[in-house]
Amino acid sequence: MRQHSPIEYLLFDLDNTLYSLRLGLEKNVSLRINAYLARRLNLSPEEAWALRRERLAAGRYGTTLEWLRAEKGVDDEETERYFAQIHPENEADALEPDGALRSLLLSFNLPRGILTNAPLEHALRVLEKLGISDLFPPPSIFDIRRNRFKGKPHRETYRQVLGELGVDAGSCLLVDDVALYIEGYRAVGGAGVYLDEEGAHPEFPGPRISRLGELKTAVWPGGGPLLP
Repeated sequence: MRQHSPIEYLLFDLDNTLYSLRLGLEKNVSLRINAYLARRLNLSPEEAWALRRERLAAGRYGTTLEWLRAEKGVDDEETERYFAQIHPENEADALEPDGALRSLLLSFNLPRGILTNAPLEHALRVLEKLGISDLFPPPSIFDIRRNRFKGKPHRETYRQVLGELGVDAGSCLLVDDVALYIEGYRAVGGAGVYLDEEGAHPEFPGPRISRLGELKTAVWPGGGPLLP
């Protein structure tokens, strides 16, 4: 007998979830972040990457921006300059309309939203390029500004989003390509599916898929479908 609440809402990560990580968009974002850090902190790109990795690995911060705002004096005005440099207008040009993705999203017949640690303008560009912007109007996009610059995996972020949606954690399914973000969501009682495209964590203790299309046939641990 199924031990989980019926899913009433689908919440998707954006990058490397609605499109393949093999397209390299996130890698390019990471390189731009390292370049920004190198300029601001007067470091080499290699030193910038090492410092960034060290601070994020400590577990206190969910994003590089959160660390910079907390420790490096990045205020709201500089945050906007950061966004402009990290997310240029042509950043999503490698993406193309994805009819199969559109059909898949519509096939679930459930309300849906986006939870991303990126800014809204980035999300809108990506969704427009994929040809699915009409499926995710801005009120359904929970971006890093809307979440007060504290994104995944902070528990207060998940609770804030669930509160705005008016759904219980166990009834809202989050699909994300970062295991830590799924673990954070599950810590508040959320239903999560880890999208592990390259098989990085086969030991992940929960529903795991290698491509988004598998979501329709994924099962809860112990049996039973995730979605009707």
